[in-house]
This record gives sequence, C-alpha cells and structure tokens, in this order.
Amino acid sequence: MSQLTQLGAAVDAPRSPEEAVLERAANPHPHQLYLARFACPEFTSICPVTGQPDFGHLVIDYAPAEWIVESKSLKLFLQSFRNHGAFHEACTLEVAKRVVAAIEPRWLRIGGYWNPRGGIPIDVFWQTGSPPEGLWLPDQGVASYRGR
Repeated sequence: MSQLTQLGAAVDAPRSPEEAVLERAANPHPHQLYLARFACPEFTSICPVTGQPDFGHLVIDYAPAEWIVESKSLKLFLQSFRNHGAFHEACTLEVAKRVVAAIEPRWLRIGGYWNPRGGIPIDVFWQTGSPPEGLWLPDQGVASYRGR
C-alpha cells in the first residue's frame, strides 16, 4: 500500500466508496506526536430513501503513526459519496473506519456536521478511543446548526 498510484496521475472519480482507493504515505515524523486535520466543508451524499442530496461538513483529526493519508486519494474517496445512498451516521463512520484501516493511526476522531434533513440537523461524532496524552486537540471549529 506504500505505492502511490493516484498522486500526479489523471484519475477518474470513483463511482462508489467501495471502488475508491484510499492511499497512504510514510509519515516523515513517525515518532513525533502531532495532530493532522482534514476538513471537507462540502461533503455530499444521497439519502438512501428519497434519493435527495445531503450536505455536510466533515472534520477528520488524527494522530499519525507510521503512515499519513495521501490527500488526493482522500479527496477522491470523499467525492465517491456523491452518488452513494446512506444515512448520515453510516457515511460519517464509513469515512472514519476506512481511514483507520488504511493508516492505522495512533488516534482518530471525526465530526460530521450535517445540514438539516426534514428540518432536523444531525451531527455525528466518533473516535477510536481516548486521545494520546499530550496531544493538542483544537476545537473542530464547526458551529452546530442554528437556522437562519
């Protein structure tokens, strides 16, 4: 899994999360405790019942170990949800668990801040366990939905 096949290459967007290839690269500082963050403020998926689009803001924080996420492959993976029918909870956890499987981080948390569906916003949070001692954890910076 250390061979990067997407970075620097023309790659079509995957049609589904199952087709998406999430790649990793060697962590240049594997013995240093630090936090890396990916934010996807325009995440989209499809409601599995109505087929209508759902919009969310995902924030992925992780403390790398031996591997880091290759960002182009992550962008393509996240884009693959645009035609994927799943509830907010399923999408949020599927993203997190795929990242964990790909890079085996020391720790990971995800916040899925979803726009209202049927008048109710749904926010989904998950983490792999307690964060490592001494890891700086900034606020994810996404306000809960307050309406207009």
